[in-house]
Amino acid sequence: MRLENMMTCNFSTLKADDSLEKATRLLRSSQRDGLPVLNANGSLAGIFTKTNLYDALLKSVSLDNSVERYYNRNVVKISKDLAYNEVIEAVRKIPVGTGVVVDNDDQVVGLFTKVELITSLFKEERMLNTRLNAMCQAMHNALILVDESGFINYINRSAGQLFSIDFEQVQGSELDKILPGLEMHKVLKSGLVEIGAKYSFKTGTTIVNKTPLIDNGRVIGAIAIFQDITELESVAAELGTVKSLNRTLQTVLDIGYDALVVVDEESKIIFVNRTFLDFMRLEERAVMHRPISEVIENSRLHVVVKTGIPELNDIQFIDSKPYVVSRLPVIRDQKVIGAVGKISFRRVDELRELAERLENMNNRLTHFQEELKKARYRDQPFQFEDIITLNPVMIDMIRDARQAAQGLSTVLVSGESGVGKELMAQAVHQASPRNNRPFVKVNCAAIPENLLESEFFGYVGGAFTGASQRGKEGLLDRANGGTLFLDEIGDMPLSLQGKLLRVLQDQTYERVGDTATVKVDIRFIAATNQDLEEKVSRGAFRKDLFYRLNVIHIPIPPLRERVEDIKPLVFAFLAKYNEIFGMNVSDISNEALNALRAYNWPGNIRELENVIERALNFTVEDTIKLENLPPKLRKLYNKNTDEFPARKSYGTDLNSAIDSTAQAYRTEREEQEKETITRALNQAAGNKSEAARILGISRSWLYRKIDRFGLRGD
Repeated sequence: MRLENMMTCNFSTLKADDSLEKATRLLRSSQRDGLPVLNANGSLAGIFTKTNLYDALLKSVSLDNSVERYYNRNVVKISKDLAYNEVIEAVRKIPVGTGVVVDNDDQVVGLFTKVELITSLFKEERMLNTRLNAMCQAMHNALILVDESGFINYINRSAGQLFSIDFEQVQGSELDKILPGLEMHKVLKSGLVEIGAKYSFKTGTTIVNKTPLIDNGRVIGAIAIFQDITELESVAAELGTVKSLNRTLQTVLDIGYDALVVVDEESKIIFVNRTFLDFMRLEERAVMHRPISEVIENSRLHVVVKTGIPELNDIQFIDSKPYVVSRLPVIRDQKVIGAVGKISFRRVDELRELAERLENMNNRLTHFQEELKKARYRDQPFQFEDIITLNPVMIDMIRDARQAAQGLSTVLVSGESGVGKELMAQAVHQASPRNNRPFVKVNCAAIPENLLESEFFGYVGGAFTGASQRGKEGLLDRANGGTLFLDEIGDMPLSLQGKLLRVLQDQTYERVGDTATVKVDIRFIAATNQDLEEKVSRGAFRKDLFYRLNVIHIPIPPLRERVEDIKPLVFAFLAKYNEIFGMNVSDISNEALNALRAYNWPGNIRELENVIERALNFTVEDTIKLENLPPKLRKLYNKNTDEFPARKSYGTDLNSAIDSTAQAYRTEREEQEKETITRALNQAAGNKSEAARILGISRSWLYRKIDRFGLRGD
């Protein structure tokens, strides 16, 4: 607080030639003990006080006389910028009850009295007390203040909560009785500070600092500040347990036969067991906090840290000897924070033989699964004839795609997710002269960026750390002579786009780690659900690559723009999932169909297929009904009009075409199904159990089909 905050700015002034009468009137109206007298230039000449007036009156001086002979010229001038403590010192020097406050130019700006000082002192004291109380209440530590006799004067909120006491109930009580064993009386008697004393009470333990309050050499009270360490002691106990467990774990890991190494998120070693050190013939201080690649040749732990993908039972050569190695990511809060590597080097030959056997079994299982899938659903890859549509735009697009399939130009298929971009790419390949050559697919968004180049181009043996000594062929090698389908091309990293552009332009490339140029003959088909032109404008996709890919553009419209295709697609999915589930759901109600037509289908055909698959799981009759659909579709049905609100009737001709197409599709599927069952019965010599096994369906389902088609079997 400064003087300018305590002074009075509303005051009257006198001049030396003003009369005593005027001075009397101004003193009375202002109720001041004195008024400043100013020179002609406005500077301070002195002060005229009530005492000066009384002196003049006692001398029977006429009130018409001027104040010049009577005002006090020995006046104390005080600067308005004085601080609180300086104001107190200055006021002590004022010979009168009123002081005059001036600015830097010696101009009078205010008046100040000793009474106002006292009032300001009270205000300052209240403000300081308020601040002090707020600070004490906001303290996390508990605080208790006692007087010179040890009786409680003050406790803060933390103390009340810690010791479960109420200030109003304990105020004036002796603290040593409220908190036995605290011994505050010793501090009051000795006047010495006690720091870090341990004090325990019923529900916990604290550390307490006890400080005496001393005024003019006399102890007038004391303060006790408590820090609750109950939780800290619990944590310390848990930490001791953890340390003990760590020592036990270290001992267990040290006596294990496998060599173990742990790295952090920077692929630096943070733990090794004794077996690892013995195996590597190293000391612990020589490996700790070093990058794993500097300690183990061909290590892939840094790759696991980056990808988060475990690598189990891999064969790694260390010092030219094979070892079985497993690598696992360490994940916390869905983030990879390190990795663990395990080296097994006992009976490696047996483990390798087991790995080969498991790999062979896995290959055979994959082969049989693919064969079963082909036998169940189709014998041939997807072709243009398999595309179900009544939409004029789709029909024109298929016609153009058929013609484009005969050439060699690059094709770009665009459309929203779920519209069938991959199936269109397969159809183009099957309609091309390359249909008996490989069709190789790569999802540019699914392969990690650091592996994409080696997956595309392949690599020679030892091309990089962790690379197979035999090398590896890339996708371009596998697609040579056929078609390479680049799905999600918009997600291809910029670093790879330039290299792909070269392949598109001159059909040559180099494998990773090699300088020899490889010549290939590949037709490229790309697909995207993104706006590549917009990405080009942002610099997120190369302009030259976009123009090289966009030679022939096939834009597939979303399902919401070809609503007439919903009904035939529904019957196609019914036929598919009837075979999978062994069911015989043959129709869909008008209400359910109208709800399907009213939906916007953000997931397009893929979403429609999922809805039909779900509906079959909830259908107990031979017809999909409105209640079998998901809730978000059921609410779209308009009961009053029996129509879907978003789109009205298509007209008699188009609806008839839809119905006839769906019926034709059902008939064709039933004929194929009948032929397949007949062939299986003949192969099984009429044995229904054997025929059901050949078809991969249940006997009860086979019996239903035999009855449906009027077939005979023994």
